[in-house]
Amino acid sequence: MQILYNDQTDLLYIRLDDQKQPVINKRVSEDIVLDIGAGDRIVGIEILDASKHLALERLLPVKYQVVPEVAAA
Repeated sequence: MQILYNDQTDLLYIRLDDQKQPVINKRVSEDIVLDIGAGDRIVGIEILDASKHLALERLLPVKYQVVPEVAAA
């Protein structure tokens, strides 16, 4: 998952699936667009005028940790 923010355009994009694939854009509100990929899965969420809808200072920068898989015994 990736979270990208462009402060010049105030656009926040959340990429849920890193796989390259064709998508269809579906506007669900004036400021939210979903990218729909294979199998009708949501692969991205675009939020226009993000600073009006989110407390970006609490969201960015995003910190995360990848936990290695534990092998089954």
